[in-house]
Amino acid sequence: MIYIFSFIFLYIFSGFLLFVMQRRIIFNVSGHPGAPTDYNLNSVEEIRILTEDNINLLSWFHKGEKTLPILIYFHGNSFNIGDRAYRMKRYIDKNWSIILVSWRGFGGNKGQPTESNLYKDGKAVIKWVIENTNYKKDQIVIYGESLGSGVAVELATKHNFLSVVLEAPFTSISDIAKKRYKIYPTKYLVKDKFDNLSKIEKLKCPLLIISGKKDEIVPHEHGLKLLKNAKVLKKGVFIDEAIHNNLYDFGIEKDVIAFNLKLWK
Repeated sequence: MIYIFSFIFLYIFSGFLLFVMQRRIIFNVSGHPGAPTDYNLNSVEEIRILTEDNINLLSWFHKGEKTLPILIYFHGNSFNIGDRAYRMKRYIDKNWSIILVSWRGFGGNKGQPTESNLYKDGKAVIKWVIENTNYKKDQIVIYGESLGSGVAVELATKHNFLSVVLEAPFTSISDIAKKRYKIYPTKYLVKDKFDNLSKIEKLKCPLLIISGKKDEIVPHEHGLKLLKNAKVLKKGVFIDEAIHNNLYDFGIEKDVIAFNLKLWK
């Protein structure tokens, strides 16, 4: 009998810890990335984007050719924007304008990352682009990497962008948690759901999904399911040997650029 009570106690205690610590797991916040020049991004400007609740988001901006789109890059749940510098450079080398956004709580930014707060961050970036550049919404490419796909999808259900690009996207955080913590009713315990699957049919712009078939963090099936349920013009780029974090080793920026130049007017 003591073993049964011990198991029940351990189950409840472990579940409680997961519930309390879940935002530290989902949002693996990072420190300041340093300056763009530390990554040989000599044409990149450090900017601050003010959110509606007065959080100043450190972001990097490169002004490219006005005859090409602007790409807004929302990063994933770990590391800082400096770790995405080599990705940013791929688009700079093609003369694209690009903003690499650092979420609140990441990159030395103040504030607490949550689902609703990241939506505020995304909204603020769109507002900054409209007010500080000559780009219109239908000239913006919204790019969501992993966790960033949740914000990209949310925004793309509300605005008609040039396109939305999702790299290694998930159907929902609840589905990821269900796979990892099978013994718990995660559907009812997850605070920040980022339910992409329930929103994907409401997209207002073309969709490009890029996923690695050997993704060890977000199962490849998530991307397939999202692509299947989307009702807009869409394309999937699925790479046989790619995992979660090495898609740029396969030159996916070429797919992003080619897809969007076909839409560009």
